[in-house]
Amino acid sequence: MPQPFEHLLIHTTDAGVRIITLNRPEKLNAVNRGLAQELPVAVREAGEDESVRCVLITGAGRGFCAGLELDPAQIASLREAKSRAERIDDLEWVGRWVLAMRGCPLPVIAAINGPAAGAGFAMSLATDVRIVSEAAVMTPGYARIAASPDAGMTWLLPRIIGSARAMELILTARDIKAEEALRIGLAAAVLPAEGFGDAALAYATRIAQGPTIAYIHSKRLLLQAYDVDLSTQLKAELTLIKQCFATEDSREAIRAFGEKRKPVFQGK
Repeated sequence: MPQPFEHLLIHTTDAGVRIITLNRPEKLNAVNRGLAQELPVAVREAGEDESVRCVLITGAGRGFCAGLELDPAQIASLREAKSRAERIDDLEWVGRWVLAMRGCPLPVIAAINGPAAGAGFAMSLATDVRIVSEAAVMTPGYARIAASPDAGMTWLLPRIIGSARAMELILTARDIKAEEALRIGLAAAVLPAEGFGDAALAYATRIAQGPTIAYIHSKRLLLQAYDVDLSTQLKAELTLIKQCFATEDSREAIRAFGEKRKPVFQGK
């Protein structure tokens, strides 16, 4: 069973969707140190739970995540750090959720119900699929506070939308509304604000009911593709598709095709 958290709400549906809700609505779910420590633990637990087939991350209230909540004392400590190592140590926790989401074998979906700014925007980039409400607004934000990005944004954003467009968004720190997010490839779908939570869950449920092992292998292949040559990737594809053919889900797909019905996958 998932452990209780102070800043997260955790729920698993019967279909195997693990819903992780950032639960600081009074702060638009801004990330403090506690939330930053809890989130990677929750994501890792989801990836290790055999009953879970998809992870859905969203925010409580009217926002997804307003970014980092840095109090004046923290900012002062960064300015006064004597060495680069000290500064990195102080903010090491910022990137832990990014590594956890990228390392989670299961599909991770962000349901962006409202503002996603700064590190909150970067958090959404670390997921595999982003679904946005019509009311959502996304912004890199960092330039507004005379800062360069962190939380993996400079690695993730250009891989999603290309380096030139990523540079423009980071330099201008402008708001990106839902329709633009869809047009430039930041979002996979835009859903109505009314009933957004239910619609996002229905989307995640469709993924959870799919061939989980095939999804796990697909995610692994896509994440490594930037770092290997074509020959290596072709070999990896062949190895993993052979493993897929050995699964019960593959046998079920073949049976369903022959019987002219929709397959029922069990993630096995």
